[in-house]
Amino acid sequence: MRDLKFATDESGRFQRYLREAKQVTDIVLTGGDPMIMKSQKLACYIEPFLKPEFDHIHNIRIGTKVLGHWPYRFLTDDDADDLLRLFEKVARAGKHLALMAHFSHWKELATPAIQQAIRKIQATGAVIRTQSPVVRYVNDDAGVWSRMWREQVKLGCIPYYMFIERDTGSRPYFEIPLYRTWEIFSDASQELSGLGRTVRGPSMSTLPGKIRIAGITEIHGEKLFMLEFLQSRNPAWAQRPFFAIFDEKVTWLDQLRPAFGEEKFFYEAELNGHLNSKHSLLF
Repeated sequence: MRDLKFATDESGRFQRYLREAKQVTDIVLTGGDPMIMKSQKLACYIEPFLKPEFDHIHNIRIGTKVLGHWPYRFLTDDDADDLLRLFEKVARAGKHLALMAHFSHWKELATPAIQQAIRKIQATGAVIRTQSPVVRYVNDDAGVWSRMWREQVKLGCIPYYMFIERDTGSRPYFEIPLYRTWEIFSDASQELSGLGRTVRGPSMSTLPGKIRIAGITEIHGEKLFMLEFLQSRNPAWAQRPFFAIFDEKVTWLDQLRPAFGEEKFFYEAELNGHLNSKHSLLF
């Protein structure tokens, strides 16, 4: 949505906005992949937030696939040491730095290089949280997920999100039905200790917010999806259960129909009102 974005011009406009937005505590660098930038360039976006004027910024997240795809970014690249020193600088400033690492399969965690890279990142004070969508032909199997999450915990990483494949790009090839995604999540979670049950999902990142499939249930003889917002455009929507008619073919939110004869889900009228107003960003 072009009207809800602005270019950062080396982070200048971003900083000016956040200098005034004292209610903002977290920032997320994502893309694309911000970790393909040279360390000096990445520092231009991060280091300003370590100044006292940004004391209200507590947490900095970096969403990246680089750790799984190219662990040498933290080991042997010509600016690998500079990158690790940047991470240390964030920790010394009292900020929480979280690397939101994308891993799709436990095999990505199996090499000595990835394991060494994980240790180096953790030694800086940064925390690694892991996330991935369920992808047909790649990880649409509960055994793959349970083993991946166990390996991550063993390496000191925190399983964070299981996502549902977004409704973009080549989705028809990779997507699976919502009910099957929930079965994979449920079956895989049963194989974990409490340390691995930090993971949330399966979750759809939609316009109104992050919506989790909380279960499949039956009420008054009607089979239903039970849903809830993990994050929402209006914070009051979060953790509020709502229901949709079960359909084994459905793969995304816009295909779901409200249960109990309702015409719309509870949040839709307010959402449409906000999108038509000047105050559309409530995250």
